[in-house]
Amino acid sequence: MAPARPITGHSRPRPCPRPPRTGRAGEAVETAVAGHFGELIQGRLGPSGPLALITLPCPALVARVRLAPGPMALRDPAGLIPRRHAAALLRAGAGAGAREGAGEREGPPRRTARGRATIAADMPPGGGAGSSTAARLALLAAAARSAGCEAPSPETAARLCLAQEGATDPLMFAAPAERLWAPREARALAPLPALPGMVVVGGFLGPGRRTDARDLDFADVADLVAAWPDAAGRGDLAALAALAEQSARRNQARRGGPDDAPLRAAARAHGALGIAAAHTGSARGLIFAPGAGDPTAAARALEAAGLARVGVFAAAAPAPQADATPEAPRIPDAEFGNLGHAIPAVPAARASDERASR
Repeated sequence: MAPARPITGHSRPRPCPRPPRTGRAGEAVETAVAGHFGELIQGRLGPSGPLALITLPCPALVARVRLAPGPMALRDPAGLIPRRHAAALLRAGAGAGAREGAGEREGPPRRTARGRATIAADMPPGGGAGSSTAARLALLAAAARSAGCEAPSPETAARLCLAQEGATDPLMFAAPAERLWAPREARALAPLPALPGMVVVGGFLGPGRRTDARDLDFADVADLVAAWPDAAGRGDLAALAALAEQSARRNQARRGGPDDAPLRAAARAHGALGIAAAHTGSARGLIFAPGAGDPTAAARALEAAGLARVGVFAAAAPAPQADATPEAPRIPDAEFGNLGHAIPAVPAARASDERASR
């Protein structure tokens, strides 16, 4: 087992910094955007209703971009962003406009995309952890920072990602779990209360499964979504974990995938409150109340059950965000599965600035 290392101590960078900050002239800029770890709930709002989700933020899994000056070049070993999409994002981030960034052909002639981009992500493709969306947001932010211009708003960034991917996670927002999100429409359906503090033990079970934007074959979760705001508003983590497990089990029964019985057994044996899962993808996890149960023993149980890259992270109210600049702390270069089983401290739950202004 790898030596235990805590996975807290860094903040999740804002993908669209406002106002912009630039590095020194001629220097590379670096940005990073945290992903998610599956969903707490995902499914249809009624048998023929829209697809909606409540994401599970994961500050331990991060997509990073390093953008150096020069003609356009792309190094993307995981193949997260096609070259033409990367070029469109570089232009959009540098102020060429949202329509062009979305890949539309109308309007004035395109400016030449510039920058030598290197893209890396902690999360595996098809894991259900937001690698493609997070990478796009990090590239968009890097382009804006490099050009010294104001980055697109989160709403515009969501539309850019939707135009390229056909489905997107709400990672462009500072508090992604505080909205009921329509991933095929890139818009919030309703505001939600902040999540209470929780500890998640998880890994990746079975082969990855990339999102197909045409896939709407999900279970009806309208009743679970209706129950969520009251439980979240009370800070009732046990109720939220039970709702998340119901969503995971309904969709596993409908959509197939690896048997979740070993996760349920580990939850019972080690004091977890419930299960969280990627409804498309291989991420699977157990939800613990901070300071309760035995997450370390649960991590060992998940490894024994065949989950890969098992780790422990705190998911709670959003921490302050910072850009990955030469003046700000760098996010450690470490993979989720190499972080050991140290139990992180959980920040006290608080509402986001955005929610407080409503």
